[in-house]
Amino acid sequence: MSDDAPAPRRIELTLVKPWFALYSGIKPTLVIAGRGQPTQWGLGTWQIPSDHTVTIGVFLFNRLWRFGHAEFALEPDHAPALVYGAPLLPFRRGRIRLDSDSH
Repeated sequence: MSDDAPAPRRIELTLVKPWFALYSGIKPTLVIAGRGQPTQWGLGTWQIPSDHTVTIGVFLFNRLWRFGHAEFALEPDHAPALVYGAPLLPFRRGRIRLDSDSH
């Protein structure tokens, strides 16, 4: 890594499942800049580049199909906190938004 490379920044992502969802035992998959990784419900932190826009995506998978997909293009000047809301039904889209409670 060169000395002039900008330092990465940390973001917080809260993954929220509805208390009454018509699916169970499903964990979310987080996709940052095209790379997927399994994750858990709740609050997590991830490291991303600080100098350019990064696409953050989340989806759910129930062994048959993907659902709950949502994406957000996080700009360098955005607050480093997002909230993903999973759908109530296993064939709907999810939603990612900036966390208005941060800062």
